[in-house]
Amino acid sequence: MNLKATAGQLWAKSDRPAVKAFLLSILALGVALVLALYSGAAAELGNFLLASISAMGALILAGWVAVTLVPTLARRTPLRWIGYKIEYRVTREGWIYIVGTLLVALAALNTGNNLLFLILACLIAVILMSGILSSISLSGVELRLELPEHIFAGQPVRAIVELSNEKLTLPSFSLRVEAVRAKGAPPAAMLETPVYFPYLPRQDRAQQSVPVTFSRRGLHRQDAFRIVTRFPFGFLQKARRLDLKTEALVYPSVEANVRLQEILPSIDGALESLMKGRGQDLYALRGYVPTDSARHVHWKASARFGALMVREFSREDDFRVLLVLDPRRDAAETGSSQERFERAVNLCAALAWHFYERNTRFEFRSAGIDLPLRPAEENIFEVLRFLATVQPVPYDPEHALIQDLAAAPDRFKLIVTSQPHGSIPASLWSSSYVLFLDDAE
Repeated sequence: MNLKATAGQLWAKSDRPAVKAFLLSILALGVALVLALYSGAAAELGNFLLASISAMGALILAGWVAVTLVPTLARRTPLRWIGYKIEYRVTREGWIYIVGTLLVALAALNTGNNLLFLILACLIAVILMSGILSSISLSGVELRLELPEHIFAGQPVRAIVELSNEKLTLPSFSLRVEAVRAKGAPPAAMLETPVYFPYLPRQDRAQQSVPVTFSRRGLHRQDAFRIVTRFPFGFLQKARRLDLKTEALVYPSVEANVRLQEILPSIDGALESLMKGRGQDLYALRGYVPTDSARHVHWKASARFGALMVREFSREDDFRVLLVLDPRRDAAETGSSQERFERAVNLCAALAWHFYERNTRFEFRSAGIDLPLRPAEENIFEVLRFLATVQPVPYDPEHALIQDLAAAPDRFKLIVTSQPHGSIPASLWSSSYVLFLDDAE
């Protein structure tokens, strides 16, 4: 019953026109073979006319198959296996086995013992069978690698490695997936540790979730992977290369470090000092106007000044920030300057994430990007995508970005820069909070 069900499934999944063409080809070639044999027998009996007719019929049938059926089968036959790039390597166990086989061969040739020749034939057959079975195990297997949408530097994420076996009848055994890297290149960030699949059923797929960690921000590319197997005996390692181009955009780390914890109270204080509203912290005293509520009158101050004075409070629930990354870097500086720039990018990302967690409305500006004032949840990932690939630009004292900031004194600006003190114009200090990376050194 199971055999009948399996045959039915294979027939349902098969290419029926191709199967019919194949069966017709076998039948026609069988008839041609019979006619050829009959032609030879007739020639032996001296009946040359019948032999000629039979030979002509066999040739016509073979030619008809070659002209009509073979092209049909060729068009319907998947030839992906031709493009497989198979790498071979004899393992240590394999070399031991080969040396043992050579010793048996020498003994058989030296003694002429038929039993030794039989053993030698079995040993060679095992080698051939190992090569055939490993090739079958690698064929028809496809790879898919799925990474999370948002990846942060230094934080482990879970990647999905999926193998699918497209073979109709045979499973695959003992497969290992690993990233391909050039000689002398650093280890690949994707799949630093190979992923092992002990068994892959036919017409099925298997998945494994593996931890992946990217140590630095940026766009990480992996052009190729390799499926490796030592099945069945471990004498020969075969690897099939798959050109599966995979990219991962890694954001800077947004973890709150010691530097960020130190400056957050100062930032909040500077922000409150520049923004007034309906909070609970006293911002300033001013003269009374008819539109003011009487409950905001400061009576003690009014008595002291001889006129009605009204209290103003700092705003707590509507902080608006213009976050700026200054990308300038002195072209003459190299190592330490690049390290400071990377710290500036990480600090900027951590601040943007802090505003996102507080649901603060903020803008963002840098070289080549100008995001408008929006809720943090709408800006945060655009900012992180930019920070993932941003690179420093040559230092210019008249940098257009800095000059534009000076022209907007009504906005609270939080400027992150790797430049030294004195690089920010004095006109920005009254409405800005500047974070110099030199202060952390």
